[in-house]
Amino acid sequence: MEQAAIGHQLFYDPILSGNQNISCAHCHHPDLGTSDGLSLGIGEGGEGLGPDRTPGTGPDKIRKRIPRNSPGLWNLGAKEIHTVFHDGRLSISDVYGNGFNSPAQEWLPDGLNSLLAAQALFPLTSQFEMAGNVAENQVTGAVHDRIDKGWPILAKRVRTSPYYGPAMVAAFDEVETAEEITITQIANALAAFMAIEWRSTDSPFDQYLAGNTKALTAAQKSGMDLFYGKAQCSSCHSGPLMTDQRFHALGVPPFGPGRTRQWDPYARDVGRMGESDRLEDAYRFRTPMLRNVALTAPYGHNGAFPDLESIIRHHLNPHSSLENWKPQMAALPSVPWLQKTDFLVWEDRFEMERQISKIDIDPIQLTEPEVQNLISFMHSLTGFSVNSPKFGVPKGFVP
Repeated sequence: MEQAAIGHQLFYDPILSGNQNISCAHCHHPDLGTSDGLSLGIGEGGEGLGPDRTPGTGPDKIRKRIPRNSPGLWNLGAKEIHTVFHDGRLSISDVYGNGFNSPAQEWLPDGLNSLLAAQALFPLTSQFEMAGNVAENQVTGAVHDRIDKGWPILAKRVRTSPYYGPAMVAAFDEVETAEEITITQIANALAAFMAIEWRSTDSPFDQYLAGNTKALTAAQKSGMDLFYGKAQCSSCHSGPLMTDQRFHALGVPPFGPGRTRQWDPYARDVGRMGESDRLEDAYRFRTPMLRNVALTAPYGHNGAFPDLESIIRHHLNPHSSLENWKPQMAALPSVPWLQKTDFLVWEDRFEMERQISKIDIDPIQLTEPEVQNLISFMHSLTGFSVNSPKFGVPKGFVP
């Protein structure tokens, strides 16, 4: 808890961004289900919070939308999790001899105590998320040289703070003076906070699993039966985390800058293939966990669907969903200087044919009442304690 208390303050503090103008909470706010309510986020250079966030003005305005939807942070401290990010580019592995397969490869710092701690490091080095544009600050300039070069600059900011320095010396046994604090303690503090703050295991569904047969309504019980039966949802959303932690191509409507391979000239998102470089992984994305899913709209790796009904109907029939999807369904704040590229992929007939040819799931027929019951079941996954977190938003937090 002592480390988590420090992580709590750091999570809401712009001190960890290159230009000190954005915090973790700007894209992962509890009022927005620990996400941001947008399809594609507005990162470094933006102003405001959530759907009201604007892309900034003048030389500080954003140069690119965040390529993917900001995921919720629920239950990321679970020990069973071995792979994170939509494309799985961070996972438990000893391929680099440090316990993780990550974008930092062998340059990841030592001493990270969890996958969540490792995950916390990468938004700090991302140009369009928190680091800032090249030549704007020391952090992004250092990261441009090598990914790990920016972390010591951030660590120095934190350890020389009159609050963070002494607090971290008291909370971490391995450091005796503030000068010994590194990015490792910062990441471990952030992980401790997120694991404690957003653990959610007290939903009506959890109570039902614990033996309270009255915890679910009739509609929710029917939806649960569909989820684990006829609708085949549990073929991917399986186990205690409601995810197989594997990758599947659903044909979610593509838009935005996407994430692709380093030398790929296309503005598209190739999903898992960008990490694995295997053609069979093209357009596949990691199965998300579902606790508190009703709080984390919009849905899909790029937030293409505004509500539970639309994302469920897409799962039931991706081809029909694609025919009916409209760009207006995306929650994208207006960015006039980017609008010409926002839907380039969606308008590319050949790229759409490639994506459609890779869809992994077959259509399933459900009645209208069955679809509504599935939605009811999704709401039964919302925890009772989501509005009474251990720490909450600090009084001094300014969006």
